[in-house]
Amino acid sequence: MNAVTETAAAEPVSGVEIFVPLAKLKKSPRNARKVPHGEAAIEALAASIQHKGLIQNLVVEPEVKEDGTPTGYYLVTAGEGRRLAMLLRAKRKQIKKSEPVRCWLVINTDRRTYHLELRATPATYMASVSWTYPQDQLIALRGGNIAAATVAPAATGVDVTSLNFRYRIEGDRAPWRPIRAFDDSRQVFIEFPAGISQGEMPPLFVTGAAGDAELVNYRVQGRYMVVDRLFAAAELRLGDRRNEQRVRIVRDDGRERRP
Repeated sequence: MNAVTETAAAEPVSGVEIFVPLAKLKKSPRNARKVPHGEAAIEALAASIQHKGLIQNLVVEPEVKEDGTPTGYYLVTAGEGRRLAMLLRAKRKQIKKSEPVRCWLVINTDRRTYHLELRATPATYMASVSWTYPQDQLIALRGGNIAAATVAPAATGVDVTSLNFRYRIEGDRAPWRPIRAFDDSRQVFIEFPAGISQGEMPPLFVTGAAGDAELVNYRVQGRYMVVDRLFAAAELRLGDRRNEQRVRIVRDDGRERRP
């Protein structure tokens, strides 16, 4: 931090940051509302800056005489009117050499305000600082997935002429009940309603001739469930024993047997 020298202050321009000596602050007599900017509060603030060596943000205006010439003092103001943000620094000699030099950095953006405490030490330094916002990343990821699902096909390299729409849907009228199912002689594609992305996807069980059920591997692409094998019959199940809902997917050209 540089030492603050008490020189004759020129007329500042609104919005410009200048360094104001702590002893040059005064209470403004034109404050229209009660604010903690009385003489005692200003003295306490100055003492805090001198003690901690912090940079403080204030709204001040230069005090002028009746003829308009500046007095060299600054009035701590509040409310609407002429605003001038000043940075107040403690003189280096007011901080012990054994203590690190500290200050505050305030960064205002259109979404957030960051308050950083900076400490200057001779041994270490930080080259850069960055932030991670998990919620924003999750929203962006979901938005990207939804956009990709609306434009991307359920699978790539599928021969449309080889699609077989030979499956019937039966069972409970669950809100997640598939619209249709079809295969390309290699994979089975199960299409769900558009609102499935907002609900829970039921697991898929392949059933054999003896009625035994086997949980099968599948992947979800948008509102499609893609099964990397063919089956004669399968069930979608969701819920506990009391309120379990089941929907069967049966291939019309075969019995309930494994292909």
